[in-house]
Amino acid sequence: MNIYDTANRLAQEIKQSEEYNNYKMAKQALNLNTELKEKMAKFEKARYEAQITAMQTGKQDEQKIKEMQDLYTELIEIDDARKFFDAETKFNVVIADINKIIGESIRDVMQ
Repeated sequence: MNIYDTANRLAQEIKQSEEYNNYKMAKQALNLNTELKEKMAKFEKARYEAQITAMQTGKQDEQKIKEMQDLYTELIEIDDARKFFDAETKFNVVIADINKIIGESIRDVMQ
């Protein structure tokens, strides 16, 4: 069995998963609403900047964290945004679980 064939099969199974399809549909719904799409972009930018600051300085910028939290609080009141966040989280859990399984299987050579 070719390892690349296995990887391609896994990729196809991911694309057929409920989590992937729910995430894709939630993203499409979000993209149909221009105003919501702009709010999400603003939130993603704030989240990115907060993460970069934390990584670069080793501490969190409270102002950036508050801005991100305020945007999130506003967004979760919107049904399509809430569905998007939920679908995104569930999909990310699947990907993290897959990465964990692969990582654990090769841990002996990675140490």
